[in-house]
Amino acid sequence: MKALVFDGEKAAIRDDVDVRAPGPTEVRVRVVSAGLCHSDLSVIDGTIPWPSPAVLGHEGAGIVDEIGEAVTNVAVGDHVVLHTMAFCGACKWCETGRPAYCRKSISNASQPFKVAGDDAWNFAATSCLSEYTVVQAVQCVKIDDDIDLNVACLIGCGVLTGIGTVWNRTNLGIGDTCAVVGVGGVGLNVIQAAKVRGASRIYAIDTVASKEKLAREFGATDFIVAGSDVDVVETVRKNHPTQIANIVGSFGEGGIDYAFDCVGNPAILNQCLQMLDWGGTAVAVGVPAFDATVPAQVTLLTHVERTLTGSRAGSHRPHWDIPLIVQAYKQGMIKLDELVSAKYPLEDWESATHDLHEGKLARGVLMVSAA
Repeated sequence: MKALVFDGEKAAIRDDVDVRAPGPTEVRVRVVSAGLCHSDLSVIDGTIPWPSPAVLGHEGAGIVDEIGEAVTNVAVGDHVVLHTMAFCGACKWCETGRPAYCRKSISNASQPFKVAGDDAWNFAATSCLSEYTVVQAVQCVKIDDDIDLNVACLIGCGVLTGIGTVWNRTNLGIGDTCAVVGVGGVGLNVIQAAKVRGASRIYAIDTVASKEKLAREFGATDFIVAGSDVDVVETVRKNHPTQIANIVGSFGEGGIDYAFDCVGNPAILNQCLQMLDWGGTAVAVGVPAFDATVPAQVTLLTHVERTLTGSRAGSHRPHWDIPLIVQAYKQGMIKLDELVSAKYPLEDWESATHDLHEGKLARGVLMVSAA
């Protein structure tokens, strides 16, 4: 079968790839479509260290091909969204509805594949850029057959991360103000989640001016083109001065309620912290290099109680959040079709990568096999 394989130096489509049969709690899925995500490219460029050879991809949807003897949540022929969180379902975190904290759901790489006869690793427990993959049953969420798999594939990472960050990691609500830095697939979902929650002002911030139209379509009220001649923090803060007269001292009075770094840049995350009002929250969503640190002013935390927090893939509860998102999509509350900027055959993944780097895509979808 065909798959996108990283050999430790470069990635290429290989046709000498095999995947084993599913174990008792596993499912083999014929992948129909997969989104191309920055995290896949971060393995290739070394930002995310990963063992090789590895089959890439972690944002996909497909059709169940075979199930293990203990699997009860899906059946052969079901259409499913795949997600990366292979949680155990039995620890205190899973039992209390916080599977993102399950220790089994991270650093659980395995070798269900063979490349040219040699054992090969999966990526993010998923490996969707392959005609077939084997995942844990908990990583499969059944969806209605009438949902286009070319659209549904994006739910498993970019959509869950963006929407889940707002819905699961913040208390953003009616009348709140926020800024979203990085208007890609994840940022657009942060924007539309904030809109659904009732945010009164949503700033979309990006270096690519052409992203404004899409950002506003998803719910942004303002768009700022970030650049060397633009003070993003000051641009946001000047629209939200303090409402209290005769301020004594200075700890950055005024500002917005929430700021989301969807790029994964420590300097941007620091800017997010600086543009907040007292008691505001900055959220790290994008993933920087593993050893990156944030040069934050501590008194912004101790004196005016701003919060700096993180979001691991939207801290999602997949078997709750994915059906909720699908239902909201059917009701017209959540946009999914508009996220698909272009579709490519799997063999054309390098064109999709180029377009992603050029800022042309909200999300590029790779068509892995026929529906």
